[in-house]
Amino acid sequence: MPPVEAPRRAFAVRIGAALGAAAILATTAACGQADPDLPGPETAAAPEAFTQENVDAWLDATLPDMLEDNKIAGATVAVVGDGQVVTTRGFGYADAAGVEVDPAQTLFRAGSVSKVFTATAVMQLVEQGELDLDADVSEYLDFELERGYDEDITLRNLLSHTAGFEERLTGLIAFDEKEVDLRAALAIDPPEQVYRPGTTPSYSNYGNSLAGYIVQQVSGVQFEQYIEDNIFKPLHLDSASFRQPLPEDLAERVSNGYIESDGPAQDFEYVGTPPAGSLSITADDMAQFMLAQLGTHPDGVELLTDATREEMFTPALTEETLGAFAEAQQLALGWFEEDQNGYRVVGHGGDTNYFHTHLNLYPDDGAGIFVSFNSSSADGATTLGLRSDLMAGFADRYFANETETAATVFDDATLEDAKQIEGTYYSSRGFHSTFLSAIDLFSTTEITALDDDRLYFAVDPGTAEPGVFEQVGDNLWREVDGERTIAVRIEDGQVTGIVHDAAFTLLPMETQRSLRLPFLIGGTAFLLIGLLAWPTAALYRKLRHRPGPGREGQLARTLVRVGAAVSLLALAGWVVLFLQILELQDPPAAAIRAVQILQFIGALGTIPAVFKLVGEIRRKSGWLPITVTVLTILAFSTVVNFAIEFQMLSPNISY
Repeated sequence: MPPVEAPRRAFAVRIGAALGAAAILATTAACGQADPDLPGPETAAAPEAFTQENVDAWLDATLPDMLEDNKIAGATVAVVGDGQVVTTRGFGYADAAGVEVDPAQTLFRAGSVSKVFTATAVMQLVEQGELDLDADVSEYLDFELERGYDEDITLRNLLSHTAGFEERLTGLIAFDEKEVDLRAALAIDPPEQVYRPGTTPSYSNYGNSLAGYIVQQVSGVQFEQYIEDNIFKPLHLDSASFRQPLPEDLAERVSNGYIESDGPAQDFEYVGTPPAGSLSITADDMAQFMLAQLGTHPDGVELLTDATREEMFTPALTEETLGAFAEAQQLALGWFEEDQNGYRVVGHGGDTNYFHTHLNLYPDDGAGIFVSFNSSSADGATTLGLRSDLMAGFADRYFANETETAATVFDDATLEDAKQIEGTYYSSRGFHSTFLSAIDLFSTTEITALDDDRLYFAVDPGTAEPGVFEQVGDNLWREVDGERTIAVRIEDGQVTGIVHDAAFTLLPMETQRSLRLPFLIGGTAFLLIGLLAWPTAALYRKLRHRPGPGREGQLARTLVRVGAAVSLLALAGWVVLFLQILELQDPPAAAIRAVQILQFIGALGTIPAVFKLVGEIRRKSGWLPITVTVLTILAFSTVVNFAIEFQMLSPNISY
């Protein structure tokens, strides 16, 4: 349920294409890059009247075309300002058979926007003195939390995604109805802590859900019940729920989810860790929550005091632990800094497989906008751009900066800094201790230093589009013609990380590790070519009346071919498993074990290959067969080393 990164569907396609190439044949493709020369900034127009009539006109001119052009079935929107609901709207269909979206009646799945509600619950208990943001969370847990570092893990870390946990996908989303055991989901086989607390922003569903479980432990009631009693009921939200399945009266009103509007409705998604993403809610109810978060609810309902709300909107950590990362946009307590046009903006996004949501608040101006789509579109990254465009359009129309901001020009050291940053990076939000760690090789970010001292991202991980950044401080870079910033951490003359979009860190990929993929592709291609050449070689010897290998040589040759075939079959099996997992479908453990067995059997092909080489040397078979056998051994070694390095043969098959 990532709020910023490109949705998993596009990522799965990318992984499949790359792994598929490795499993079939090695090919080289040149990737084109968009023109990095972007237009200069334009002077913004004056803000328009922030009225229901004007907002409705803007939405009517924007949303219908968005839905039609991108095959999205429906959307729901809420806009608030000046202590009241400006408008709530429904567009398109909740059921493609003909049920239209009704902002008062149709529930949408909010994905990770749920985390804002979880953070609010935590802060309520902090206000009451039941929780301490800076105490070690072990004080509130009834199980031992596995750690990789001695430092405390605090609620402040959990709410700002800096506790240091790796990612896990097991059980994240399911489609069969079953009761969720939150404690079991968190305590049994948890993700490893791979970063020192407070130092490396890395978005974590596990961390937020752990905060939700602490709410449950301290309050003495089920998490879902706590939210109902302390957030929903005070605001009279009768069309919102974290429960799965939904209560009967709400279940019949929740929107279907779609891949595309002309496709079939998809099954209801069960989120394995509810605090991180199981909220279902109408636009009308979300509007009431937004007003309460802004402290402007018309009925005077206050979920939190002014001081606590301000604390939630303020960056959670400082340079004391973050170092240079503190210079960029940060995470507050449950909120992302998403400033627009010089206005302070906090926000949060959320994705399930089929629902895609974003929420922005303007704390100093008492305004906010919420949007949710019920379809992913053919390209999984589409809704990321649509939400970004809608939020930017709202800001430009109603919170425009009438003063043009000149680009900051830095000194001559800029080019040197840019060259130092150039390279290949992977995301901190990864799978470091499981076989999914191989995904790092397929999801890298390439950064190039341009001649004009700017940084060019072939694919900006925050937008899934090309991006250009210019230096505006010692460690700070700003998006050209944009608001987003990145901060670079340099230690002992080496770049150790680049933080972007508050909760994500790009880590430099070692050259040796980055070469694993081309080596794997080359080794796989050689094994495949050798396997395909087998009948051709046999036919050639027969036609030319050449003697074949002796009985001993024939056995070794046959075992080598078996090893090659099984290795290729294992790689194909990993492709299938990876694609299934990235679609958030949990494969049977037996299927993973079966592929591991194939991988192990294939690795044994190295042994007869060595015997074959010894025999050929003894027989003085000539340089060609000896060279081919040596390359075959190297090919086997490449595949085996890849499997070992990326935990594909590990007894632990968690992911």
